[in-house]
Amino acid sequence: MYEPIRSKSVHTLRGDLDEASFPHHSREEELDIQLAGYLAALLTVTDELRATSPGPSMDSAAEDLAHQITRLRRGHVPIRAAVTGEAGQKAHATRLHQRAHALAGRALVVAAARADTSAAILAAQRMDAHAAAERAAVAWQQQTEHGSKQLTPAG
Repeated sequence: MYEPIRSKSVHTLRGDLDEASFPHHSREEELDIQLAGYLAALLTVTDELRATSPGPSMDSAAEDLAHQITRLRRGHVPIRAAVTGEAGQKAHATRLHQRAHALAGRALVVAAARADTSAAILAAQRMDAHAAAERAAVAWQQQTEHGSKQLTPAG
């Protein structure tokens, strides 16, 4: 009555799949990949901050981040952006500090999940540093606005 199916079914059982046809990672490997990704994103933002507000603390933070990424990627050194830019871009720097703080927070969560003490400490330090820099930038902005109001002649 019905003609037999001559092609393979598109619905295969899990056992029919070739185990080598797609990558398998353990939970720890997945967390390593995720943590390295967050730290690499944080390194990129740190390099941008080094361009807008250079200083030895940013250089040191960038080197610490690069070291952690290299460790997590089993010796593969992260690709770094060249540090170029104009100093004094306070509004841009404030947004970068906000982004860096958020990335460091995500990295801290993943580092805690994989019980990586050194990465967790580094992420917490970066969170503190970026929160302090953001507070300083906001205070500077408020002081500048307050100072400009005093300089404006009353009409």
